[in-house]
Amino acid sequence: MSIIEWIYSAGVDIAGYRLSLMEVIGISFGPASAVGGMLRKVWARPIGIVGNAILFFVYIGVTMGVDDKAPLFGQSARQIFFIITSLYGWWRWRQVRQANHSGQAHAITPRWATRAERAGLAVTMVIGIVVVQQVFAMLGAGWPAPRWYFWADAWIFMGSLLATYAMARGWNEFWLIWIGVDLVGVPLLWHSDYLPTAVLYAIYAGFVLYGFFVWLRASRTERPDGEPAAGALSPAN
Repeated sequence: MSIIEWIYSAGVDIAGYRLSLMEVIGISFGPASAVGGMLRKVWARPIGIVGNAILFFVYIGVTMGVDDKAPLFGQSARQIFFIITSLYGWWRWRQVRQANHSGQAHAITPRWATRAERAGLAVTMVIGIVVVQQVFAMLGAGWPAPRWYFWADAWIFMGSLLATYAMARGWNEFWLIWIGVDLVGVPLLWHSDYLPTAVLYAIYAGFVLYGFFVWLRASRTERPDGEPAAGALSPAN
């Protein structure tokens, strides 16, 4: 057995389900990164990047001949974009903190996106889903997957990408986008036999709602140096 096969095969059997150690380790970085993001801590970004790198190999394992689960190209591909957008967010949060939050606890002050910014998110989401689902369908799933499977995977991919970008920008909308991702992601992951990740996403749904209200409260009460009051930007802007 090669080292790669050993890494993928490590785990325990629970009620007939093979619980992958690699998947458990990968998703364990998620809660720490999510809490750090809610608290607006810069360290949330590198922690999330490590978890993304591990989960990339979890979801793409079947294409390496070491896993018999359905390959989730959307799940695996989004880990790459998570890393890219997290690097951007890491850089931006550090820059904002150095410029406006010197000596303060939080790296960024959240706000609502403007009408133009929300329109950009919506247009990118629609176009992205149409294009990405076609790409995923062309790649195939390694099994005779129905068409809805690729649409769902594309929804998760684009939603995750835009949520991570919106988080880097400090927009409250990023929490709402995550809720939309979870509504599709949990059933798809469960259907695809990635049970630990599905359970984690289900737990995330409650955390996301809590995080949204934490950021919403901060956007109404905090004002970064040299900028208008964050509460002045509301969904009506």
